[in-house]
Amino acid sequence: MDSKTKWNTKYQERMNDLREPAPNPRLKDLSAYLIGGQALDLACGLGGNSLFLAEMKYQVEAIDISDAAINYIQEQVFINKLNIHPRVCDLTNGGDLHWKDNSYDLVVITYYLDRSLFPNVKRMIKEKGYFFMETFYQSQQFENQGVSKHYKLQSQELLSEFGDWIVLFFEENEQVGRQTIFCQKR
Repeated sequence: MDSKTKWNTKYQERMNDLREPAPNPRLKDLSAYLIGGQALDLACGLGGNSLFLAEMKYQVEAIDISDAAINYIQEQVFINKLNIHPRVCDLTNGGDLHWKDNSYDLVVITYYLDRSLFPNVKRMIKEKGYFFMETFYQSQQFENQGVSKHYKLQSQELLSEFGDWIVLFFEENEQVGRQTIFCQKR
């Protein structure tokens, strides 16, 4: 099964059970920093973060490989008149993304890891803009959580990668095997 089919199936199942997609709780906790502007939600899934950011006065570009997820977000945009621009794109091969330097006030990536995106993220965030990322990391407690090590961060990897930025929040949660960073470009 290819990636697109896999994610379409996964999101279709979630939509059948779903009330409303929820934003990442740690992103929501950082809402004091979220003052609007241009945001990019990469690998947005069903758009919980995108919907939240639109409520926080962001103009959101929401990108995912799944047609099912993007169609769901488009329905929510139409029903709720939100400023979200969803589109289908396979991030693994760069797709048809044409990112401009210094064009986003905020970039969000949750539970998706492609290290080759880091240089683009750094380049496309405006000065004093923010980056939020949360995904799995190689915690000893969660070695066998069903996610390949290829898709898990090393301990403190995000701190190392974004060490020249102002780190406003960082957490490695050993109990659930996740790493989170919220940082500001200098």
